[in-house]
Amino acid sequence: MARFTSVTLGLDRVASGQASHQPGLPDCNFLRLLATSPVALNAYTAWASALAQGQLTTRQRELLALTVAEINGAKYCLSAHNALARDLGLNETEIRSARHATAADPQTHAMLRFAQAVAIQRGEVRDADFQALRQAGFTDALVTEIISNIALNIFTNYFNLVARTEVDFPLVKPGIDASV
Repeated sequence: MARFTSVTLGLDRVASGQASHQPGLPDCNFLRLLATSPVALNAYTAWASALAQGQLTTRQRELLALTVAEINGAKYCLSAHNALARDLGLNETEIRSARHATAADPQTHAMLRFAQAVAIQRGEVRDADFQALRQAGFTDALVTEIISNIALNIFTNYFNLVARTEVDFPLVKPGIDASV
């Protein structure tokens, strides 16, 4: 059971508390709980929208989200991003691999290994971790975007863990069915 009260009209609220439609927001338990604070909802949607305009593809962002959710044991986010990844056309092997911070494509592999290092080591990555990302062709701007996406996903992971958000996607449990 969720620790926060779901706000049924929360997806139509803004920081001022006045009604305002935010187009494109899915109706999901995470956003209904996050909407208990219009400021937090606005901050999340602004952050996610800004990153969606960046250089990383939607596919890359979903792979990062799967890696980070698995590391954090965040079943809500893992379930949501598993469903989103499938909608993008990622296959079961790609999804399972991302959960282990691996990929067949060398550039994607480097990105996911870096994300794993950042999440596990709380940002204190070794020079070798950083250099592997650079050698895979990532610029300063892309590295900054990767870190921003990791941070956004850590926020959603932690929020949903604290809130005990009820999963409203097909359930995927961290550590289970993640073997490659």
